[in-house]
Amino acid sequence: MLELKVNGRIHSVDVEPEMPLLWVLRDHLNLHGAKYGCGISLCGACTVHVDGVAVRSCSLPVASVAHKEIVTIEGLSQHGLHRIQQAWIENQVPQCGYCQTGMIMTAAALLAKNPQPTDADIDATMTNLCRCGTYARVRQAIHSAAGAPATRANAAKS
Repeated sequence: MLELKVNGRIHSVDVEPEMPLLWVLRDHLNLHGAKYGCGISLCGACTVHVDGVAVRSCSLPVASVAHKEIVTIEGLSQHGLHRIQQAWIENQVPQCGYCQTGMIMTAAALLAKNPQPTDADIDATMTNLCRCGTYARVRQAIHSAAGAPATRANAAKS
């Protein structure tokens, strides 16, 4: 039996310690926001936060995150939309939408760590794959959520 803290709630799960966190979230806790994409931590559709860090949950053994703070897209904001979710809507980022929860979770972790990212910061962090190629709108939404105009994107950090 493993104890997990997910979205502020404690859950006891009876699973194999090697089971990927993604399957525990989806199949045992009924949290379907994180998606299965590649199964080898490349695409980012499965991204969640563990202790505030964006991680790919599809190949992360659940035992490695026991007693850590796990946040899924369902728990990203306790009161309405998170600012990055609002920016996603305002900038019309999604097309098919499959990668969007992973993208949003990665962007939220970036903004928590770096409230005013440059384009270079965004490009280095946003390694999630988008089948529809919405990368320019992703960048625009991140700048919008940061409260910076998109034209500031290439300015050097002070």
